Amino acid sequence: MQDSVAAAFRLFLLRHARSGWALPGQRDFDRALDDIGYAEAELIAQAAADHGIRPDLILCSTAARCRQTAEPLYRALGEDIDVRYVDPLYTGPTSVYMDLMEAHANRPSLMIIGHNPMIEELFRQILGEQAASAALPDGYPPAALAAIDFSARPGTGATWTAVLSTLLVPAPEESER
Repeated sequence: MQDSVAAAFRLFLLRHARSGWALPGQRDFDRALDDIGYAEAELIAQAAADHGIRPDLILCSTAARCRQTAEPLYRALGEDIDVRYVDPLYTGPTSVYMDLMEAHANRPSLMIIGHNPMIEELFRQILGEQAASAALPDGYPPAALAAIDFSARPGTGATWTAVLSTLLVPAPEESER
């Protein structure tokens, strides 16, 4: 990971923490975090606070497991943090994530709390396959938080480079039984 030098825009990508399987008759949308997932969400929120991460805006999927991942951020980063719940982050493809990032690139920073495979695909599109694979060779784990610094504000037709400045992943011994 590289040190950031006056990033024009910082994007935080947070995959929801570990969730349980759907119960009989339960919709995927309503799947909740399991016990490990709740612990991961708390750990990553505290790690974000410890690293001084405070996005200007958080866009979060409306799915239960994403909302539950976002809840500890209120306690760790402050209850005045601006969180908006966005249905297309649950239903949409990676292009929706990219469109939302570009639409909010006028801000200093943005956090997206969403789902795989879209979070991982966006991570790979932004950083390139080689850098993404070097950072996360086994894929984008639950509750992982990446901070990506852009040389210019991302937008349609814009030319920019991006570097991974921080990668936080709950420690396996702390989040697994």
